[in-house]
Amino acid sequence: MNIDRAVFAFAGIIVMASLALGYFVSPYWFLLTAFAGLNMFQAAFTGFCPAAMIFKAFGFQSGCAFK
Repeated sequence: MNIDRAVFAFAGIIVMASLALGYFVSPYWFLLTAFAGLNMFQAAFTGFCPAAMIFKAFGFQSGCAFK
C-alpha cells in the first residue's frame, strides 16, 4: 500500500466514524467530518497533508499525489 491509498483509507475511516458518532452520540461529531473534508480540499491544491507525512514516517512508499 502506498501513501496515497493509505491517506484515502484513513480519510474514509474518519468520515464514516464521525458520521456514526454524530448520529448516535452528538451532532458535534459532524465537525470532524467537516474538518476531514476541508483538509482533503486544501491537500488537493497545496499537496500538504499531515496524514501523508505520518504515513511516510511509518515507511509507506510514495504515491503519485503525496511524495
